[in-house]
Amino acid sequence: WDLFLPKPYKDGGRADNSWEIPGLKTAVSVRGTLGDPSNTDSGWSVEIAIPWAVLAKSANRPSPPRPGDQWRVNFSRVEWQHRVEDGKYRKVPKLREDNWVWSPQGIIDMHRPEMWGYVQFSDGTTGTRFQPDPSWPARVALMTVYHHQKSFVRKHKKWAGSLGELGLADKKWPGVIAAPKITPTDTGYVATVSIKTGNQRSREFQVRADSRLTEITPD
Repeated sequence: WDLFLPKPYKDGGRADNSWEIPGLKTAVSVRGTLGDPSNTDSGWSVEIAIPWAVLAKSANRPSPPRPGDQWRVNFSRVEWQHRVEDGKYRKVPKLREDNWVWSPQGIIDMHRPEMWGYVQFSDGTTGTRFQPDPSWPARVALMTVYHHQKSFVRKHKKWAGSLGELGLADKKWPGVIAAPKITPTDTGYVATVSIKTGNQRSREFQVRADSRLTEITPD
């Protein structure tokens, strides 16, 4: 079962359950037995190979990636607690699932790509120095506005037109040139913010009401 989600559920995303990944390769290694609680197992592992051509359709960036490119990725595993009864595994009732992830989400919701970890690609040996994302301060600032706007619209049934309405008028915004600017639109709002990179070049980013965060390319 493959699933494609064009945007998070919380922003109106609708899952495409008919989506298939042509050329997908998977393998499972079980170091022990299945469904037999009478012995001690040592572990299991899963390996998945996703064709770059499939990812290229939605990546909006080179795929395969170039050396030094960074993608946001996360992995999740849901686990339920069990006990042994009459020689069989039984799920313990009335307990919530345990969620295991590769990089901390901060919330039980995998469909928040802004919280995913960074993978940096390299054609060199393992150990290539990781380069922090210079746009990170802009992303933090814009997603702060986004989450406050989500709370505001739930309470007031409209979007805020200023940082003051969101209670952010006096907030400090480290790493950005100035506080984010909110501009109303027909579909909600757009928040923009600028940063300066190491070469002192200005870069501008924006986030929409549906959490779509992009860099604004200069004309």
